[in-house]
Amino acid sequence: MDDSKDFGAFLRDRRARLDPASFGFVVGRRRTPGLRREEVAQRANISPTWYTWLEQGRGGAPSADVLDRIASGLMLTQAEREHMFMLGLGRPPEVRYHHADSVSPRLQRVLDALTTSPAIVKTPTWDVLAWNKAAALLLTDYGKLPPGERNVLRLMFTNAHVRAAQDDWQAVARFVVGGLRADAVRAGASAEVAQLAEELSRMSPEFAALWNDNDITGQGDGLKRLHHSKIGLIELEFSTFAVDGRTDLAVVVYNPITPETAERIAAYVSKGSFADGDV
Repeated sequence: MDDSKDFGAFLRDRRARLDPASFGFVVGRRRTPGLRREEVAQRANISPTWYTWLEQGRGGAPSADVLDRIASGLMLTQAEREHMFMLGLGRPPEVRYHHADSVSPRLQRVLDALTTSPAIVKTPTWDVLAWNKAAALLLTDYGKLPPGERNVLRLMFTNAHVRAAQDDWQAVARFVVGGLRADAVRAGASAEVAQLAEELSRMSPEFAALWNDNDITGQGDGLKRLHHSKIGLIELEFSTFAVDGRTDLAVVVYNPITPETAERIAAYVSKGSFADGDV
C-alpha cells in the first residue's frame, strides 16, 4: 500500500478526535485523547491486531468492506470516507445512492439569485427538489404539485401542458429518458430508477418504447425551446452542474440565448404572476 503511512496517520488523527464517553466507553486515565485502537476495532467489528497493523502501515491493503466498517466506527463524513478509500485502496468507494428530499438554504439562495434564469435542483431519478421563481414561471410551478409528482419524467409523459410546451417533444422525451438511464448508473440509483421506469411504462407506451431502446444520452448542456402560454416561444441554453459532495444532486440552469428573449423573460418574471397551466 503506497500510501500506508498517510493512511495510518489519517486513522490515528480521526481516532483521536472522538470522545470515548459519547460511545459509552469508560474514560478513566488515557495516555492520549480519543478512542483506543481496540475500541475502534470493536466498533468496526474487526480484530484489534488487524486494526493496529493498519495504523502502523502493515498487513497489506484492506478490503472495501473493512474500510466501510472502519468508516462507520470512526463516524467519518462522506468526504472523509472517500479520502480514506483513496489512501487505503487508491480509488474512491463505490457510489451509494442516498435519497434526498431537500437542499440546503445556501443552495436555495444560489437559485434565488438567478432572477431571470430558470434553475432547478434534481436527483438522479429526476425528482425536482428545489427551484427558483423563474423556473416556476417559465417551466413548471412545482410548488403547486405534490412532492411525488415533481418529477421531470412524470411531467414529460403525463402532463399535457408540459408536453405541449416542448418545441420538439419527441426529441426532448428521448433525451430525458437517455439521461435518466445514465444518471441511474452514475449515482448508483439503478434500483430506484427501475421502479420509476416500471411505473411510467405502465402509464405511457411512449415511455416504454423509449426505455426499451436503451439509449444513453449525456445531459451536461444543450438548447431548449419552449412555447410559453404567456410570452410565446423562448429559447434557452442549459448547463448542468454537480453539487460538491452530493453525487445525488445536480443543478440545471437555463439562460436566455438572445437579449430579446432575456428582456421578455425579465419583464414577465418582474410581474411575478402565476396562472394555472403556465409552462
